[in-house]
Amino acid sequence: MTNDAPRPVYFLSDSTGITAETLGNTLLTQFPGNNFDRITVPFITTAEQARAVVTTIDGVADAGLRPLVFSTAVSSEIRSILETCKAAVVDLIGTHVPQLEAALGTRASGEPGRAHGLGNAARYQSRMAAVEYAMEHDDGQSLRALEKAQVILVAPSRCGKTPTTMYLALQHGIFAANFPLVDEDFEREGLPKPLRPFVSKCFGLSSNPLRLSQIRTERRSGSPYASLRQCGYELRSAEQLYMAHRIPFLNSATVSVEEMAATILQRMNLKH
Repeated sequence: MTNDAPRPVYFLSDSTGITAETLGNTLLTQFPGNNFDRITVPFITTAEQARAVVTTIDGVADAGLRPLVFSTAVSSEIRSILETCKAAVVDLIGTHVPQLEAALGTRASGEPGRAHGLGNAARYQSRMAAVEYAMEHDDGQSLRALEKAQVILVAPSRCGKTPTTMYLALQHGIFAANFPLVDEDFEREGLPKPLRPFVSKCFGLSSNPLRLSQIRTERRSGSPYASLRQCGYELRSAEQLYMAHRIPFLNSATVSVEEMAATILQRMNLKH
Protein backbone atom coordinates (compact mmCIF):
# COMPACT_ATOMS: atom_id res chain seq x y z
CA MET A 1 0.00 0.00 0.00
CA THR A 2 1.39 3.37 -1.00
CA ASN A 3 1.17 6.41 1.25
CA ASP A 4 2.12 9.72 -0.38
CA ALA A 5 2.31 11.69 2.88
CA PRO A 6 5.81 11.43 4.37
CA ARG A 7 5.85 9.50 7.62
CA PRO A 8 8.06 11.13 10.27
CA VAL A 9 10.91 8.83 11.25
CA TYR A 10 13.15 9.54 14.24
CA PHE A 11 16.53 7.91 14.81
CA LEU A 12 17.29 8.33 18.50
CA SER A 13 20.55 7.55 20.27
CA ASP A 14 22.58 8.30 23.36
CA SER A 15 25.63 8.28 21.08
CA THR A 16 26.20 9.35 17.45
CA GLY A 17 23.01 7.87 15.96
CA ILE A 18 24.92 6.09 13.20
CA THR A 19 23.76 2.63 14.25
CA ALA A 20 20.13 3.75 14.57
CA GLU A 21 20.27 5.31 11.10
CA THR A 22 21.95 2.29 9.53
CA LEU A 23 19.67 -0.36 11.00
CA GLY A 24 16.54 1.77 10.75
CA ASN A 25 17.12 2.71 7.12
CA THR A 26 17.86 -0.92 6.29
CA LEU A 27 14.44 -1.88 7.63
CA LEU A 28 12.75 1.00 5.81
CA THR A 29 14.10 -0.16 2.44
CA GLN A 30 11.59 -3.01 2.70
CA PHE A 31 8.78 -0.47 2.30
CA PRO A 32 9.57 1.27 -1.01
CA GLY A 33 6.01 2.50 -1.50
CA ASN A 34 6.20 4.81 1.51
CA ASN A 35 7.73 8.26 1.87
CA PHE A 36 9.70 9.07 4.99
CA ASP A 37 10.83 12.31 6.61
CA ARG A 38 13.96 11.31 8.55
CA ILE A 39 15.23 13.12 11.65
CA THR A 40 18.25 12.03 13.71
CA VAL A 41 18.62 13.06 17.34
CA PRO A 42 22.00 11.97 18.76
CA PHE A 43 23.56 12.28 22.22
CA ILE A 44 20.42 11.88 24.32
CA THR A 45 22.34 11.34 27.55
CA THR A 46 20.04 12.66 30.28
CA ALA A 47 16.47 12.01 31.36
CA GLU A 48 15.69 15.69 30.76
CA GLN A 49 16.89 15.45 27.15
CA ALA A 50 14.89 12.26 26.64
CA ARG A 51 11.70 13.89 27.94
CA ALA A 52 12.27 16.88 25.62
CA VAL A 53 12.53 14.52 22.65
CA VAL A 54 9.33 12.76 23.72
CA THR A 55 7.54 16.12 23.88
CA THR A 56 8.69 16.95 20.36
CA ILE A 57 7.62 13.58 18.95
CA ASP A 58 4.26 13.76 20.72
CA GLY A 59 3.65 17.17 19.14
CA VAL A 60 4.35 15.74 15.71
CA ALA A 61 2.05 12.78 16.41
CA ASP A 62 -0.79 15.07 17.54
CA ALA A 63 -0.43 17.13 14.35
CA GLY A 64 -0.56 14.32 11.82
CA LEU A 65 0.81 10.87 11.07
CA ARG A 66 2.06 8.74 13.93
CA PRO A 67 5.88 8.83 13.77
CA LEU A 68 8.20 5.87 13.66
CA VAL A 69 11.08 5.75 16.14
CA PHE A 70 14.24 3.69 15.88
CA SER A 71 16.18 3.81 19.12
CA THR A 72 19.64 2.55 20.01
CA ALA A 73 19.73 4.10 23.48
CA VAL A 74 21.74 1.86 25.80
CA SER A 75 20.67 3.38 29.11
CA SER A 76 17.59 1.61 30.49
CA GLU A 77 16.39 4.90 31.99
CA ILE A 78 16.62 6.71 28.67
CA ARG A 79 14.92 3.80 26.86
CA SER A 80 12.03 3.71 29.31
CA ILE A 81 11.38 7.43 28.79
CA LEU A 82 11.58 7.24 25.00
CA GLU A 83 9.14 4.33 24.96
CA THR A 84 6.41 6.60 26.39
CA CYS A 85 6.20 8.72 23.23
CA LYS A 86 3.19 8.61 20.91
CA ALA A 87 5.09 6.75 18.19
CA ALA A 88 5.71 3.24 16.98
CA VAL A 89 9.00 2.57 18.77
CA VAL A 90 11.48 -0.01 17.49
CA ASP A 91 14.02 -0.55 20.28
CA LEU A 92 17.07 -1.87 18.45
CA ILE A 93 19.08 -2.39 21.65
CA GLY A 94 16.69 -3.27 24.44
CA THR A 95 15.02 -5.99 22.39
CA HIS A 96 18.22 -8.01 22.05
CA VAL A 97 20.38 -7.20 25.10
CA PRO A 98 18.47 -9.59 27.42
CA GLN A 99 18.96 -12.41 24.91
CA LEU A 100 22.72 -11.78 24.84
CA GLU A 101 22.92 -11.47 28.62
CA ALA A 102 21.24 -14.87 28.94
CA ALA A 103 23.50 -16.45 26.31
CA LEU A 104 26.72 -14.99 27.75
CA GLY A 105 25.80 -15.36 31.39
CA THR A 106 26.79 -11.79 32.22
CA ARG A 107 25.25 -8.34 32.41
CA ALA A 108 25.63 -5.75 29.66
CA SER A 109 27.79 -2.75 30.54
CA GLY A 110 25.10 -0.20 29.74
CA GLU A 111 27.76 2.21 28.47
CA PRO A 112 26.68 4.34 25.49
CA GLY A 113 28.94 5.21 22.57
CA ARG A 114 30.97 2.02 22.38
CA ALA A 115 30.10 1.22 18.75
CA HIS A 116 31.36 4.50 17.27
CA GLY A 117 33.42 5.96 20.06
CA LEU A 118 36.88 5.41 21.50
CA GLY A 119 35.98 2.26 23.41
CA ASN A 120 38.56 0.26 21.46
CA ALA A 121 41.42 2.72 21.16
CA ALA A 122 43.67 0.46 19.12
CA ARG A 123 40.96 -0.25 16.55
CA TYR A 124 40.08 3.45 16.34
CA GLN A 125 43.70 4.47 15.80
CA SER A 126 44.14 1.84 13.10
CA ARG A 127 41.12 3.23 11.25
CA MET A 128 42.52 6.74 11.43
CA ALA A 129 45.89 5.49 10.12
CA ALA A 130 44.05 3.78 7.26
CA VAL A 131 42.25 7.04 6.40
CA GLU A 132 45.56 8.92 6.30
CA TYR A 133 47.01 6.24 4.05
CA ALA A 134 44.01 6.38 1.69
CA MET A 135 44.26 10.16 1.43
CA GLU A 136 47.98 10.04 0.67
CA HIS A 137 47.55 7.32 -1.95
CA ASP A 138 44.47 8.74 -3.65
CA ASP A 139 44.52 8.69 -7.45
CA GLY A 140 48.13 7.51 -7.60
CA GLN A 141 49.49 10.75 -6.14
CA SER A 142 51.93 8.86 -3.91
CA LEU A 143 53.77 5.58 -4.42
CA ARG A 144 55.42 5.64 -1.01
CA ALA A 145 54.94 2.45 1.03
CA LEU A 146 52.68 0.97 -1.61
CA GLU A 147 53.66 -2.44 -0.26
CA LYS A 148 51.62 -1.66 2.87
CA ALA A 149 48.39 -1.50 0.86
CA GLN A 150 45.96 -4.32 1.53
CA VAL A 151 44.13 -3.53 -1.68
CA ILE A 152 44.80 -1.22 -4.64
CA LEU A 153 41.74 -0.11 -6.58
CA VAL A 154 42.43 0.35 -10.28
CA ALA A 155 40.02 2.01 -12.71
CA PRO A 156 39.46 4.73 -15.28
CA SER A 157 38.62 8.15 -13.94
CA ARG A 158 35.29 8.62 -12.11
CA CYS A 159 34.47 4.94 -11.57
CA GLY A 160 34.28 5.32 -7.80
CA LYS A 161 37.85 4.67 -6.68
CA THR A 162 38.17 7.48 -4.14
CA PRO A 163 34.90 7.09 -2.20
CA THR A 164 35.38 3.34 -2.05
CA THR A 165 38.93 3.53 -0.69
CA MET A 166 37.86 6.13 1.86
CA TYR A 167 34.93 3.98 2.96
CA LEU A 168 37.15 0.91 3.29
CA ALA A 169 39.55 2.93 5.41
CA LEU A 170 37.06 4.73 7.65
CA GLN A 171 34.61 1.92 8.20
CA HIS A 172 36.86 -1.12 8.06
CA GLY A 173 40.40 0.10 8.78
CA ILE A 174 41.66 -1.26 5.45
CA PHE A 175 44.83 0.23 4.00
CA ALA A 176 43.54 0.99 0.51
CA ALA A 177 45.26 2.86 -2.31
CA ASN A 178 43.82 3.70 -5.70
CA PHE A 179 45.43 4.22 -9.07
CA PRO A 180 43.95 5.72 -12.26
CA LEU A 181 44.09 4.05 -15.65
CA VAL A 182 44.76 6.46 -18.54
CA ASP A 183 45.09 6.20 -22.32
CA GLU A 184 48.81 5.46 -22.14
CA ASP A 185 48.12 2.36 -20.06
CA PHE A 186 45.64 1.04 -22.60
CA GLU A 187 48.03 1.68 -25.47
CA ARG A 188 50.74 -0.33 -23.71
CA GLU A 189 48.20 -3.04 -22.84
CA GLY A 190 49.93 -3.56 -19.54
CA LEU A 191 49.59 -2.57 -15.93
CA PRO A 192 51.19 0.73 -14.94
CA LYS A 193 54.75 -0.04 -13.89
CA PRO A 194 54.31 0.87 -10.17
CA LEU A 195 51.52 -1.70 -9.86
CA ARG A 196 53.27 -4.69 -11.41
CA PRO A 197 54.87 -5.96 -8.17
CA PHE A 198 51.48 -5.74 -6.47
CA VAL A 199 49.13 -7.29 -9.02
CA SER A 200 47.80 -9.72 -6.39
CA LYS A 201 46.55 -6.73 -4.38
CA CYS A 202 44.77 -5.07 -7.32
CA PHE A 203 41.02 -4.89 -7.67
CA GLY A 204 39.41 -3.28 -10.72
CA LEU A 205 36.35 -1.09 -11.02
CA SER A 206 34.35 -0.64 -14.19
CA SER A 207 31.04 1.03 -15.12
CA ASN A 208 28.81 1.38 -18.14
CA PRO A 209 29.59 4.00 -20.81
CA LEU A 210 26.39 6.01 -20.45
CA ARG A 211 26.65 6.28 -16.68
CA LEU A 212 30.34 7.19 -16.82
CA SER A 213 29.67 9.80 -19.51
CA GLN A 214 26.97 11.38 -17.34
CA ILE A 215 29.30 11.60 -14.34
CA ARG A 216 32.17 13.03 -16.37
CA THR A 217 29.87 15.55 -18.07
CA GLU A 218 29.11 17.05 -14.66
CA ARG A 219 32.83 17.70 -14.32
CA ARG A 220 33.82 18.62 -17.92
CA SER A 221 30.75 19.16 -20.04
CA GLY A 222 31.30 18.82 -23.81
CA SER A 223 34.87 17.53 -23.48
CA PRO A 224 36.31 14.47 -25.28
CA TYR A 225 36.96 13.11 -21.77
CA ALA A 226 33.20 12.95 -21.15
CA SER A 227 32.17 11.66 -24.59
CA LEU A 228 30.30 8.39 -24.81
CA ARG A 229 32.88 7.10 -27.29
CA GLN A 230 35.83 7.81 -24.97
CA CYS A 231 34.06 6.32 -21.96
CA GLY A 232 33.24 3.16 -23.89
CA TYR A 233 36.81 2.81 -25.10
CA GLU A 234 38.30 3.23 -21.63
CA LEU A 235 35.91 0.78 -20.00
CA ARG A 236 36.43 -1.90 -22.64
CA SER A 237 40.18 -1.48 -22.42
CA ALA A 238 40.15 -1.56 -18.63
CA GLU A 239 38.16 -4.79 -18.51
CA GLN A 240 40.49 -6.39 -21.05
CA LEU A 241 43.40 -5.35 -18.84
CA TYR A 242 41.78 -6.84 -15.76
CA MET A 243 41.13 -10.14 -17.49
CA ALA A 244 44.62 -10.31 -18.98
CA HIS A 245 46.18 -9.96 -15.53
CA ARG A 246 43.52 -11.97 -13.69
CA ILE A 247 42.48 -8.96 -11.64
CA PRO A 248 39.00 -9.33 -10.09
CA PHE A 249 36.71 -6.44 -10.94
CA LEU A 250 33.26 -5.04 -10.30
CA ASN A 251 30.88 -2.87 -12.33
CA SER A 252 30.16 0.12 -10.10
CA ALA A 253 27.42 1.70 -12.24
CA THR A 254 24.46 0.65 -10.09
CA VAL A 255 26.22 -0.40 -6.90
CA SER A 256 26.52 1.66 -3.73
CA VAL A 257 29.84 2.38 -2.05
CA GLU A 258 28.79 0.14 0.83
CA GLU A 259 28.05 -2.75 -1.54
CA MET A 260 31.31 -2.25 -3.41
CA ALA A 261 33.27 -2.27 -0.17
CA ALA A 262 31.55 -5.43 1.04
CA THR A 263 32.24 -7.17 -2.28
CA ILE A 264 35.92 -6.14 -2.21
CA LEU A 265 36.34 -7.35 1.37
CA GLN A 266 34.80 -10.69 0.49
CA ARG A 267 36.56 -11.31 -2.80
CA MET A 268 39.97 -10.13 -1.56
CA ASN A 269 39.54 -11.91 1.78
CA LEU A 270 40.31 -8.75 3.76
CA LYS A 271 39.74 -8.31 7.48
CA HIS A 272 40.45 -5.52 9.96
